[in-house]
Amino acid sequence: MVEEESHGGPVANAVFDYDAELRRYQPLLREAFDVRADDHVLDIGCGAGRTTRESARLATGGGALGVDVSAAMVARARELAAAEGLDNVRFEQADAQVHPFPSERFTLGTSRFGTMFFADPVAAFTNIGRALRPGGRLVQLVWQDSGEQEWVAAIQGALAGRDPAPVPPAAGGPFSLADPATVDGVLTAAGFTDVSVNDVREPVYYGADADAAADAVLALRMASEAFVRFDAGEAERALDRLRAVMAGHSTVDGVWFDSRAWLVTARR
Repeated sequence: MVEEESHGGPVANAVFDYDAELRRYQPLLREAFDVRADDHVLDIGCGAGRTTRESARLATGGGALGVDVSAAMVARARELAAAEGLDNVRFEQADAQVHPFPSERFTLGTSRFGTMFFADPVAAFTNIGRALRPGGRLVQLVWQDSGEQEWVAAIQGALAGRDPAPVPPAAGGPFSLADPATVDGVLTAAGFTDVSVNDVREPVYYGADADAAADAVLALRMASEAFVRFDAGEAERALDRLRAVMAGHSTVDGVWFDSRAWLVTARR
C-alpha cells in the first residue's frame, strides 16, 4: 500500500499515511521476511518505501528494489532513502504485473498489501516469479474478507448513513485475495510451491484524534468518491457521522480499528 492523495472532496490536500496505519503489522512482516545479509529484495507496491528501506538496511551485502505505480510515491521513497544514506536501495515507477524485471535476479519478493490490485493475478505473479531465483521466497500481506475489517464497516456506514452491504472480492480490488483457496490457486498456477496462508490480526491506526482521523479518511478514494455524489447538506451530515464514528474509536493512543489479514508465503 502507498500513501494516497485526495481526489477531491472536503479535504482537498489531505494525505493518508499508510505507514502509520499499518504500524502494528510491520514487525510481523519484518519477522516473516527474515532478510539476510546477501539477499536481493524486490518490494512490490512499495509506496514511500518503508519496507524497502528496512530490507536494504538488513541486506548489507545485497540490496533492495522497490516498485510502485505512483510516481509521487517513488519520488518520496527516493528522498527518504537519500536522507537515510542508503546506497544499496533503488526505486522505480513500474507496474509489477508487466514490468520486465531481470530474470532470476532476486532472492526474496515482498509486498505489504500491494498485490491485491492485479487485474490478472496469475499473469502478474508469473511475471514476479520470473524475477525470483529458483528457491526464492515470496512473502506478502493481503486483506481478509471485508466482513473481517472493522474499518470498512465503520467508514462505509458513516458515509452511507446505514449499515453497509458486504464488499465483494472483485478482481483488482482490495479483497481480491481474501479467500485462501484463491491465493493458493493463483500462486500455484503462477509456478510457486509451498504456499502457506496464515491468519494475522492487528489494529490499524487512523490518526491522533477524531478530527485527524476523519481528515485522513477523507483522503481515501472510497470517501472522496462518495463526497462527489453528495450535495452540500448530505456532505455535512456524512462528515458529522464520520467524525462521530472516529470519536467512538478514539483512545489515549489515537483512533484504532480492528483488522485481519493473511500472511502469505511461497517459494519459486
